[in-house]
Amino acid sequence: KVERTLPLIHRLHSVDSTRLLGALDAVGTARPVEVMLEVNCSGESSKQGFAPAEVPALAPALRALRNVRVVGLMTMAAYEDDPERCRPSFALLRRLLDELRRLAGDVHPLAELSMGMSNDFEVAIEEGATAVRLGTVLFAGLPAAEGAGR
Repeated sequence: KVERTLPLIHRLHSVDSTRLLGALDAVGTARPVEVMLEVNCSGESSKQGFAPAEVPALAPALRALRNVRVVGLMTMAAYEDDPERCRPSFALLRRLLDELRRLAGDVHPLAELSMGMSNDFEVAIEEGATAVRLGTVLFAGLPAAEGAGR
């Protein structure tokens, strides 16, 4: 799947294992593929990603990559009715990015934080999000046919 997918994408937002990082690096393309490492900051078993404790230990592996540029980290907080309850997950991801940037050196940009969805994006932005994933807030109230395919 990696070989078929890489020519079609600019950035992969959810690299969740060193195995996938290695597979992406082994393919080698005309340009390095940009990736974001997915971190399971909420600790939910239903979510994928590196455990927060694993992130600092990734630095040596990142320094060895030749065909992959790690541009940042991403997470999805647990759904909460009160967005403030998501803040610890977002703050943790920001701290992990800062630490990984320090440990990995300037081999990778490590400047992006993809976190926050329709219910908690404002808190995510306050914690440093550079990318948010919005859907419900954009299409709320639209009939299903109008919102489909957008």
